[in-house]
Amino acid sequence: MDSGNRRPSGRSPARITLHAVSLPGASTRLIDQESWVQTTPPLLRAPRELVNDLHRVHRPQPGTAVLGVLEQDGRMVAGASFSARVGYGDGWQYRNAILAHLRGIVPHDLRLARPVRTVVLMLCRRGSPEWTEADGAWMWALRDASGLHGLRCGAYVTLTDAGWQVLGDDRGGRHPHAGSWAEEAVPPVRSISALPAHATIQPLRVLEAAPEQARAAVH
Repeated sequence: MDSGNRRPSGRSPARITLHAVSLPGASTRLIDQESWVQTTPPLLRAPRELVNDLHRVHRPQPGTAVLGVLEQDGRMVAGASFSARVGYGDGWQYRNAILAHLRGIVPHDLRLARPVRTVVLMLCRRGSPEWTEADGAWMWALRDASGLHGLRCGAYVTLTDAGWQVLGDDRGGRHPHAGSWAEEAVPPVRSISALPAHATIQPLRVLEAAPEQARAAVH
């Protein structure tokens, strides 16, 4: 049964722990799950809806990372999907990939006293939905890239054959899952960008999409 409405018990903030570990062919930085939980990333107000929206737009296959940028009210204003194989377990390369895509879809907020927008990451992969060292490297990358772009670091979600899971948050569900992309013959949208602040039309601009899907994504 889906548990998308469950909220974790209260946790006291603590300083995050960064680790350097060695994986084959790479020197990787990662965050262990306990440290990730202790930092208490902003809770998703409606995790099931967000995961469904990210999946509907980006249609990720295993080996795909999906970014979502959220306003304070939880509305998604930008997103991007890209290969999760970049760096092959190297947290630095993951960080660089996330940062490059953030720069392409939203302006930075480094001039603000405090971040107001939040970045979430959903990784579509095979294997167990539980935390792995690769997830730890992506967590480290998400946190570092978010800070470098002046945004808040948000939730980390795995999308596996078992369904979706917000790591450290105890919320998840069976659908969508890692194979859901094949259920509809719809091409994925790779990038969604926030419009300038003065724009009065739809808040999302779809890039690199087929015309039919671009119209569907903004209506």
